[in-house]
Amino acid sequence: MHGGPLHQQQPSIWLVAGTGEGPALAGALLERGWRVVVSVVTAEAARAYGAHPLLTVQVGALADRASARERIDLFRPRWVVDATHPFALRISALLQAVCAERQQPLLTLFRPEPQATGPVTVLPALTSLGQLDLRGERLLLAIGSRHLRAALALSNADAHFARVLDRPGSLQLALAAGLGDGQLACLRPDRHGEGAIERALCHRWRISAVLCRQSGGPAEALWRSSCAALGLRLLLLQRPPEAAVGGLSMPRLLDRLGEP
Repeated sequence: MHGGPLHQQQPSIWLVAGTGEGPALAGALLERGWRVVVSVVTAEAARAYGAHPLLTVQVGALADRASARERIDLFRPRWVVDATHPFALRISALLQAVCAERQQPLLTLFRPEPQATGPVTVLPALTSLGQLDLRGERLLLAIGSRHLRAALALSNADAHFARVLDRPGSLQLALAAGLGDGQLACLRPDRHGEGAIERALCHRWRISAVLCRQSGGPAEALWRSSCAALGLRLLLLQRPPEAAVGGLSMPRLLDRLGEP
């Protein structure tokens, strides 16, 4: 854990997030005077949050309900905010269960669907990839390193490439899935949403199709705009229906939280 001390007298928010909307949301809350405790999974994610006297960043996954209870007892937040990835269903379900048990107020961030910028093929599940005729395609996989092995087994594209996060575990999973050094790019998505690096990768590898997740927010918008600009086929892995239940957009979430 790093950051300022946990002053229990000052109202706090426990923000469970990553590097997508998490830093911007934390910044907005700090500007309003909240004490913010952010929980992220990796040290790399923690570096996305700048230093602030009212900010504490804790690194480590929520393993089970007991660990979530311990953090609620430690932080004693006025609000818990779930800003995890829409596909992180286990963590969201864990937070919902523990907050209901403790009668702890919980709000969930909902990422709206980006504006359409070109044709998209939506896949209800990763297994649907096996039903597509991708012969002749050079497919870029941007779905997370844990799903690469399954995607490669399902796809009949002529060539496969992947963009994975710049951490050892992601690279190890990608290599174990069967991708070679010349098929991998280890980097973080462009935070500004311009997609210059992603488009350069598509040019370098002569990509014709991209598979990414319907995560909402800047990551999905980046791939939508990049594919539209380059004339690439975009395959979108549909977000789980549970991810849309009870969530609030960023402006509505901030309105609901108000000030301390």
